[in-house]
Amino acid sequence: MFQGETAITVDDKGRMAVPTAYRELVARECGNRLVLTYNPFEAGSLYLYPEAEWQRVRDAVNALPSTQRAHRSLQLKLVGAATPVELDGNGRISIPASHRSAVGIEKKAVLLGMGSKFELWSEQAHHAQIRQTLSDDDLSAHMLELKL
Repeated sequence: MFQGETAITVDDKGRMAVPTAYRELVARECGNRLVLTYNPFEAGSLYLYPEAEWQRVRDAVNALPSTQRAHRSLQLKLVGAATPVELDGNGRISIPASHRSAVGIEKKAVLLGMGSKFELWSEQAHHAQIRQTLSDDDLSAHMLELKL
């Protein structure tokens, strides 16, 4: 569904424009309704789900027993911090100040299409992530099977 990397500017009111290439797809797939939440696995980024995909993820995460610390942490970061956002008439969404502050998004960000969702990265965190390379020790058996 979504793929690619786009440099994003966040205005003084915390709004960002969804790239034009995605707007029709977002309108068709989820009626312009998305859900924004933290990326629980990597610092410096947020997840942005189409509403239907979010409901699937939310239900799966909430089904985990909250008595285990890792489950509870995942529930807090994904479900507890989730906020619905909707594209306005100009194709923009508002990113809450709390979310921007927590991941270090200021004026510049990077939006990545990651298949069923977007990831919104602070520019610095994205650059740091891209500069990291994989070593032989990082490769899983699944990765070794890929024909890249």
